Amino acid sequence: MDTTAVADVAAALPTTNPYGPEALISHGDPISLTVVAVLVLMSLLSWYIIFIKLWDQYRIGKSAKLVEKQFWAAPTPKEGAERLPKDDDFRVIAESALRAAAHHEGRLNDRISLNDWLAMAIQRSIDALNSKLSNGLSFLATVGSTAPFVGLFGTVYGILNALVAIGLTGQPDITKVAGPVGEALIMTAFGLFVAVPAVFGYNILLKRNKSIQDMLREFTGDLEAYLIGGVRPDIATARPTGAAAPAAVRK
Repeated sequence: MDTTAVADVAAALPTTNPYGPEALISHGDPISLTVVAVLVLMSLLSWYIIFIKLWDQYRIGKSAKLVEKQFWAAPTPKEGAERLPKDDDFRVIAESALRAAAHHEGRLNDRISLNDWLAMAIQRSIDALNSKLSNGLSFLATVGSTAPFVGLFGTVYGILNALVAIGLTGQPDITKVAGPVGEALIMTAFGLFVAVPAVFGYNILLKRNKSIQDMLREFTGDLEAYLIGGVRPDIATARPTGAAAPAAVRK
């Protein structure tokens, strides 16, 4: 085949894929377009949750480093809490413990121990923070488990359309079934494309949340020891240089 014949064949080929995603969107029926819209919405919400949660985790990790420089360096826990930003999660926990200690000294000194009272107050703050960190993770888990099935529904529907096209024509013409089968394969791939990042994001965020919970337990343990027994953690000697998490002097 000479160069002219090759050029003629190339010119005769379509410039766009008639069975690709563009054709699915432009020629799809309401059901197939609804499936695509649901998968697109799942994907957008998943990525939004992943980025928002990563930012929240980064902010809390940065606050943990600030606690070492601001809170534990202050002469008193009250002054240390005031040195932290107003919206800081560690400040919320510290102020909750300080209010609980003041309330115990004024009213509950003979009914419940300070240790138990502080533990209950701090745990409420920890539970609220953990709840905020966990928001959205259930959605990621749901997307990871259901998106492939949403794509599979689109696949089954596309194959059904292909079989209907064969039945109407009375003969297995490839031009009649290529479009629906192409839609079916696109739906399957799209469902996996949505599910895989959601699963990875869920596992990564869950692991990072556990690390944050460890930091919070160390901080609250140090805080209780400080408020009850006046034991201040020695940050400089208790933690190796360069470590990210705050040191803890466990009770």
